[in-house]
Amino acid sequence: MFTLSTLSAFVIIVLGLFIIPGPAVLLVATRTAQSGRKAGIMAGLGVATGDLIHTLFTAVGLSAILMTSSVAFNFIKFAGAAYLLYLGIRAILEKPANPQISKVTPVSSIKAYTQAILVEVLNPKTSLFFLAFLPQFIHPGNGPSFLQFLILGLIFVLLSAIYTTFLALSVQMLGRLIKRVAWIGRWSGKIVGTIYIGLGLKVAIQSQ
Repeated sequence: MFTLSTLSAFVIIVLGLFIIPGPAVLLVATRTAQSGRKAGIMAGLGVATGDLIHTLFTAVGLSAILMTSSVAFNFIKFAGAAYLLYLGIRAILEKPANPQISKVTPVSSIKAYTQAILVEVLNPKTSLFFLAFLPQFIHPGNGPSFLQFLILGLIFVLLSAIYTTFLALSVQMLGRLIKRVAWIGRWSGKIVGTIYIGLGLKVAIQSQ
């Protein structure tokens, strides 16, 4: 199935994307600050559930395309690589934002969970990201493509759930992080941009 180097690269890249404050981190931070740790954990699990739904749709759709035509699948991989390059360049050139914990009305844990699912599932940028990101680690010779998509997606979801749960439990640490986020934000775009560009170039290097 997957080689150790492929899985290691996937995990490292995913963790690298997680540690940069983004929408999911800020959502968990907001729910934790406004409604408590349990709501924060449930919001994080909601984000992970939304990512799982995106994974399933991506796996079904792209696996069907791969079964139909390897040329079409390769086209999607290159299109995805180009999209990642675009995201990377934009992230590096973009002026750093100043993320803040928004003030929202406290909600129940169940509502925090369901709202997080809807936010993640209905975010078109997340859908595009999965379509561009996951195929870069899929190799037809490594077994059924659907299974490969599913394994990578489940790893992504598991790491997401663990990370957001840790954030929700680390209330004091999270508070200090948010206070420093303006400083972190100056570098986050460059770090994420470098990751995206590296992924985009990966396909070009492999094709040679």
